Amino acid sequence: MESASPIRTLRPPAELDYYDTRSVLLPVAVTPLEAWNIMTAKPGVLLRLAFRTRDAISALFGVKRIDGFSGRQRISVGVGDRLDFFLVEECAPDRLVLTARDRHLDVMICLSVDDRVLTVTASVVTHNRFGRVYMLPVGPAHKLIVNSNLKRVKQVLKKRVASA
Repeated sequence: MESASPIRTLRPPAELDYYDTRSVLLPVAVTPLEAWNIMTAKPGVLLRLAFRTRDAISALFGVKRIDGFSGRQRISVGVGDRLDFFLVEECAPDRLVLTARDRHLDVMICLSVDDRVLTVTASVVTHNRFGRVYMLPVGPAHKLIVNSNLKRVKQVLKKRVASA
């Protein structure tokens, strides 16, 4: 019997304005929240600069600042909590679903874990021209950021295994 996919998106992929899913095989199993904590623990200089640039440009169009990732580590979260600028919409042992919604676009990030495979899926629905223009640089940048984050999770976990 085939199990249902733990991946969640805003709409079916064909109906999205942006869709990206990336996975990595980890040396040990982790929860989605543990993976999130590793990915956001130490935002690099380029990511911090990207968030500052995003906030400066977006403010010109009346979009709320998001200030990037704080690096704050969480032991647990529940539906309705915030992880930086994301709202936690679902938290399960195999899935963490985060959203950010405004008048320009809706974003959903789904971190899912199946055995030792961590998958990060981004889905976006744009609502207007600003949302579509916003996604032109953000889409390609998001792929690079997620690739880097997945690599970091794998490296951190390899070090943990080696030192255990």
